[in-house]
Amino acid sequence: MTQVRNVAVVVGSLRKDSVSRKLAKAFAALAPNLKFNIVEIGDLPHFDQDLESDPPAQWVRFREQIAAADAVLFVTPEYNRSVPGVLKNAIDVGSRPYGSSVWNGKPGAVISVSPGAIGGFGANHHLRQSLVFLNVPLLSQEAYVGNAFGLFDDAGELINEGTAEFLKSYGVQFAAWVEKIIGEAPAAKAA
Repeated sequence: MTQVRNVAVVVGSLRKDSVSRKLAKAFAALAPNLKFNIVEIGDLPHFDQDLESDPPAQWVRFREQIAAADAVLFVTPEYNRSVPGVLKNAIDVGSRPYGSSVWNGKPGAVISVSPGAIGGFGANHHLRQSLVFLNVPLLSQEAYVGNAFGLFDDAGELINEGTAEFLKSYGVQFAAWVEKIIGEAPAAKAA
């Protein structure tokens, strides 16, 4: 039997009716052998290295939640052809202090969401650039979800069958990727 892996989900939108959050929840319901926990980022103070001597409690909580996860999933909208500032701040907070990044070696995936047709292409690629630098082994299959405002009913449930099938397939790939990366980790080889 395959072990259930814990996945920290970082949603790049703070909006109350966020389609990124709706998509993250829909994905969580469809992905096999993965348990998802949305890690909130809206309360994180802006990264400032001067605060590292006594880091804010929100930074400590965030870092602990990411570090405790087996993998990480980013679900984000696109703002001005890039990632939202709140998401970039979360990435920076998790990457510090230098040499103690909670992202290092953690398998990941990116899903970008947009009301437009290209599904947040710019955000997806900018986010991937940061994550590659932080040594997050990313699932190479890219996931863009366009026309997102029409995918959910008034209760926030995914109603588009094509998107559901895509997310289910992506979930299978992500679960396999997480197992592959965790299986290749030095600690797993030494055991």
